[in-house]
Amino acid sequence: MTMTSTATSAAASTATRHPLDLPAATYTYLERAARSLREAITTTELPQRYAQAHVSALQATAALLAARATPTTGRPKRGRAAQKNAWVLLAEVAPELAEWAGFFAAGAGKRAAAEAGSRRAVTEREADDLVRDADRFLGLVEQALGMSRHAPFHDVLPAPWTGPGRVA
Repeated sequence: MTMTSTATSAAASTATRHPLDLPAATYTYLERAARSLREAITTTELPQRYAQAHVSALQATAALLAARATPTTGRPKRGRAAQKNAWVLLAEVAPELAEWAGFFAAGAGKRAAAEAGSRRAVTEREADDLVRDADRFLGLVEQALGMSRHAPFHDVLPAPWTGPGRVA
C-alpha cells in the first residue's frame, strides 16, 4: 500500500474530524513521539538528546500522516511510483507545516551521525534547541489534529537548582 497525499480533501476532513474519530495509529504515534521527547529531555548524552528529539518529530509527523494521508491501492500506471520520505509527505498533506518539514528534513543527516555515536555531530546548543523545537512541533501537530496541545516541557519540569551547593 502506498501513501499519497490528497492535501485539500484530507486536510479539510481532519479539520472537521473530532479527535475521538482519529485512527488508533495516530494515538500510537503521538504516544511514541511523547516518549521520545521525554527521553530527549532526560538524557545527558548530547547525540542521544538530538537523535531522540528528531525521532520525536518524525513520530509526530507519522501521527499526522496516519490521520490525513489517503492510502491508495493498486499499481501505478507506468512503472513504480517514486517513494517519498515523511517530510515530503508532511509538506504535501499539511502545507501549514511545510517549513517545519524542511527544517526537520535538513537535520536528518545530523540525526544519523548522532545515532551512529558521533560525539562531534551536534553541539549542546543544537541538541537543546532541537528538543525545544520538537516539543513545539508536537504541540502544533496535536493542534492540527484537533486536540489540545500538551504543556511545553519547560513549563512542567522543575527549574535547575541555582542556589548554594550547586555543582556546575
